[in-house]
Amino acid sequence: MALNTVTFSGQKDYVMKVRYRLYRRSNGNYYSQDNVSGKQESLGTDNKLQAQRLLNARNEAQVAPTINLQIAQAYINAGDPAFSTRTWKTAMDEILKTKSGETLARWQTAVKDKAFTSIIELPIVQTRAEHLLHVLHQGRVSTNVYLRRVYNFARDINWLPWPVLPKQVWPRIRFRAKRGITAEEQRRIVQREPNPERRRYYQLLWEVGASQSDMANLCAEDIDWEQHTISFERMKLRNRDQEPPLLHFGPTAAKILRELPSQGPLFAYLRSVKAKHRTTEFRQRCQGLGIEGVCLHSYRYAWAERAQRAGM
Repeated sequence: MALNTVTFSGQKDYVMKVRYRLYRRSNGNYYSQDNVSGKQESLGTDNKLQAQRLLNARNEAQVAPTINLQIAQAYINAGDPAFSTRTWKTAMDEILKTKSGETLARWQTAVKDKAFTSIIELPIVQTRAEHLLHVLHQGRVSTNVYLRRVYNFARDINWLPWPVLPKQVWPRIRFRAKRGITAEEQRRIVQREPNPERRRYYQLLWEVGASQSDMANLCAEDIDWEQHTISFERMKLRNRDQEPPLLHFGPTAAKILRELPSQGPLFAYLRSVKAKHRTTEFRQRCQGLGIEGVCLHSYRYAWAERAQRAGM
């Protein structure tokens, strides 16, 4: 790539690589080539002097933003020495420090997304819109979700002092359609399940509509048999000073609960495995039955759908 000496304030401050170079085609016309993108474009002339002036104008237009950015960085570096070297990996690592439990596990999986490879070691301050757009084009819905969160984190704490990608440019987040499990599908799932603990787990999810992790961590001590209620602290709402939910259960749920341990965890095995493993086991059973479009969270949708039909 060609080099060009740039003069600023009367002094030769530094030597930089020019963005565009000049070449001539066999038809006699002069063209410019972008040394970054490789794009070639006609300068619309066969006059070498005129073509050189047009090329110089393009290269000079690239110099001013570079100088302005370096001046801005010099001022910010005076108060924040790590400003120019802080990468997107640094931002992700800081976010992980603020998470715990299942949320931490989801973030740890999210930051391993291969779509982030192109920016993981990129200094945040050197990020341009095309860097983020490349990640978005390479990734999935979850990539869009977590890149937004990391980007907003960097903006909120001034590690990225100016917006790189306007809000209206971000692709819309479009989740796949979700639905509740039908009564017939539930009958087939329970009938097919050979493991007693897992079978009762699916039955109780249907009756109560709790999240898969809250149900897996339910204990016998959470049940009030006199009032026929279940009360437990939701895992995702811990440390938020909120009252635990109070769920009333009927005779069908009571029958299932009577078949479970009277002390300690109701689902000892399911409590010990990660949420993703419970999800995988359920998906495998649905695949074996030819049931599509549902997950463990679909039990919550199913409960809400039935509650709506009942007028709740």
